[in-house]
Amino acid sequence: MKNKDRVYNFSAGPSMLPYDVLESVAGQLTNYEGSGQSVMEMSHRSAEFETILDDTERNFREILSIPENYKVLFVQGGATLQFAMVPLNLLRKSKKADYILTGQWAKKAAEEAAKFGDVKITASSEESKFTYVPKVNRADFRSDADYVHMTSNNTIYGTRFPYVPDTGDIPLVADMSSDILAEKIDVSKFGLIYAGAQKNMGPAGLTIVIVRDDLLGFAANNVPTYLDYTTHANNKSMYNTPSTFPIYVAGEVLKKIIKDGGILAIEKANIEKAQKLYDYIDASSMFNCPVEKEDRSRMNVIFMTGDAQLDKKFVSEAKEQGMYNLAGYRSLGGMRASIYNAMPKEGIDKLVEFMKQFEVANRK
Repeated sequence: MKNKDRVYNFSAGPSMLPYDVLESVAGQLTNYEGSGQSVMEMSHRSAEFETILDDTERNFREILSIPENYKVLFVQGGATLQFAMVPLNLLRKSKKADYILTGQWAKKAAEEAAKFGDVKITASSEESKFTYVPKVNRADFRSDADYVHMTSNNTIYGTRFPYVPDTGDIPLVADMSSDILAEKIDVSKFGLIYAGAQKNMGPAGLTIVIVRDDLLGFAANNVPTYLDYTTHANNKSMYNTPSTFPIYVAGEVLKKIIKDGGILAIEKANIEKAQKLYDYIDASSMFNCPVEKEDRSRMNVIFMTGDAQLDKKFVSEAKEQGMYNLAGYRSLGGMRASIYNAMPKEGIDKLVEFMKQFEVANRK
């Protein structure tokens, strides 16, 4: 850790940001590039902020190789607002949508969409407490569905889609809040992608939407203006005051990704970090991971001892060692190590070493 006063923050979100990005932002907090003002104070209509916004979008497009026939929108309300915006904009013909349930957030998205149309749960792993990702193919979806929805990574249960579902001509919508920018993706396989920024991109308060041009313009007349994607597309994400400071910080994170070798370098590091942690868990006689190996998340590693009191002791003692927020989700228990892009390999090394010591000290 570059700063001895910093801890390793394993929070599921908001999560760690790259330390050098934080230092850079802090260095210009009161006077951004000689403008005499902070980005927090800056008019979103100013030339300075327009440059920030343009650079952020351009770098985001470059990193993910986003095709020209997709719009990139910077909005607010988190992924939760997208649970409503997606059906309000995409339920345009049959008013039918098929959802794949792989966790709590996918379930909440389906429940919200059901307020606006005919929602079918095409596949679900709820019966196993979401310990795996269902296998689906084109034949599983209704031929007249307006879209299919998936959640690519599941923060609570520690699973990820190891494949992109084949939906044929039906637009595929993905909530990528917890794994956007974590690996290379083929954007052209999706009709729409949305993601909250607070895992891999920047501070909370910013949501990015990637939407294909042919899916714009179908919101009904009674859809609130702000909830129509076309509003944001036509106004360069500045229909109202955008989340200026989170956009700026996200832009700085994107610059770092490019500087550090791009998305493939990030993906390689994430695979190595996750593998090291899973390898120890699988070899351990104390800790176990309930998730099917082929569906394990690279971002959120779930593990437990099977003893709730021992789990609490682990979380408490880990915090004393400078490793914060390792408690599992309240309804699941156990432990959860969220190891997003900004978690350095040294953080994984320290966690694994602590797990080894804890296992020896508490062996029965």
